[in-house]
Amino acid sequence: MTYKPRYADASMESMYRIFTVPEAPGSTLGNIDQKLSQNLAGFLQDHIVAVEKDLRELQKDFSESEIPEKPIFVSDQADFLLDKVVAQSVHTASPSFIGHMTSALPYFMLPLSRIMIALNQNLVKIETSKAFTPMERQVLGMIHRLIYNQNDDFYNQWMHEPGYSLGSFCSGGTIANITALWVARNQRFNKRKGFAGIQREGIYGALKHYGYEGAAILVSERGHYSLGKAADVLGIGRNFLVCIKADNENKIDLVELRKKIKELQKNKIAIIGMVGIAGSSETGSVDPLDQMADIAEEVDCHFHVDAAWGGPTLFSKKYAHILKGVERADSVTIDAHKQMYVPMGAGMVIFRDPNLVSSIEHHAEYIIRKGSKDLGAHTLEGSRPGIAMLLHSGLRIIGRSGYEILIEQGIEKAKDFAVMIENDPHFELITKPELNILTYRYMPDFVREKLATASPREVDQIQDVLNRLTKRIQKAQRAHGKSFVSRTTLTPVEYDRRRTVVFRVVLANPLTSREILQDVLEEQKQLVISQSCHQCMQELYALCNVSPLRVNVG
Repeated sequence: MTYKPRYADASMESMYRIFTVPEAPGSTLGNIDQKLSQNLAGFLQDHIVAVEKDLRELQKDFSESEIPEKPIFVSDQADFLLDKVVAQSVHTASPSFIGHMTSALPYFMLPLSRIMIALNQNLVKIETSKAFTPMERQVLGMIHRLIYNQNDDFYNQWMHEPGYSLGSFCSGGTIANITALWVARNQRFNKRKGFAGIQREGIYGALKHYGYEGAAILVSERGHYSLGKAADVLGIGRNFLVCIKADNENKIDLVELRKKIKELQKNKIAIIGMVGIAGSSETGSVDPLDQMADIAEEVDCHFHVDAAWGGPTLFSKKYAHILKGVERADSVTIDAHKQMYVPMGAGMVIFRDPNLVSSIEHHAEYIIRKGSKDLGAHTLEGSRPGIAMLLHSGLRIIGRSGYEILIEQGIEKAKDFAVMIENDPHFELITKPELNILTYRYMPDFVREKLATASPREVDQIQDVLNRLTKRIQKAQRAHGKSFVSRTTLTPVEYDRRRTVVFRVVLANPLTSREILQDVLEEQKQLVISQSCHQCMQELYALCNVSPLRVNVG
């Protein structure tokens, strides 16, 4: 559709109109509101994964860099958004969109989010948030109790206590992880006689005063990329985010962890924090948190658990044991916009000790004054929306038992899909699901048979072709728009740590059925015999010395 927007004259009267509530349901703005709601509902019900469209084509609709001199009508802008944005958006709620950690939302989140937007509260300061502040503190208390399960007296004392905090809301896991490690760094280099603290004297002054050559954070190689950002922002340097190799189950290797600790101590490197992963982004694996907690106590360092994905597993009585040891962490990251089904921008960091945040406390005369209940005193971000309201709604409307059902169906569906993959002679399961993430790749029988007897050089050659084939299948499937899986690169032990490109599947959407999963596999098998994969298949036939007429590839 070609748009010729209608322009209006800017006046105080027209400005006044756009800041006032529509007078009646039949008013212009009222009709636009109804139209948008109906169109969005249609998109969420009828669309499948967005058909691939060249980004350069999309950019043409957003190529003008000048701000319009005259205002256009709201109805024209609404039509533009529906046609050029909504229609070209990724339908992350589709049951066949199983490649990323963004999933469907409960439908009640849409109308309730209007309350949050309409009130436009700023959670940095109680003067701009009022009831939202105690509500956010309550939600943090609920999640703290989910993790640490203290008694009523604990929460009665600390949940609303000025100057203390059970955690912080933030825009996502990245800020949550940075906040946790910011606390860890400041605790490690806190003020003492002759030293004003790292908050005042900086990382150079802290290392010099304490007699260290550097500072490090320890994590598995499966750690989230946000931890590299944290090391950068906190001034210790990305080279001092020390990544420990993962074992054949994609968990941190504890023997290698202890070796690295001894090496760092010998070289006068302060260990300010150790990070356990509870649901890695690539494989969904969970580190041995209990053993890591033991080691952190021995080293006397902050133990942080990145449970941005896997934290809600604690809702399940059946599977909570997978996260055993998380209750010993000094801090825990959880993203509510992942498996708690809240709209984007709802991360949290939870602290076991409500006094830990004192090491990052900050104040200003005009805002977040000392002794107030202002949440901004203990957050990295300043102005923040009241998105805790939506998690509060989820916790009450879905309830603990509802979240338990959602978590368990995801894990069990992933186990079922793993069995489907293992029983299909055209695929190879690379990582079994511990939670609800798994990886696999296309692997026909004739290639499997060849790999069993192949020389290292032949394995390298076959791996290279399989990697290219996996990429082509994934890109073609995405372009078709019927379903979507993502891809990543792992280094499996069974392939001698060779780089292996794999399909990655995340099963959190309760609407994803077994039939949809079977269709995903069938579509991939059909893509293998399409023109886009022809060259790779010819190379595999040649490397495996087989005739394409004698093998079944789809």
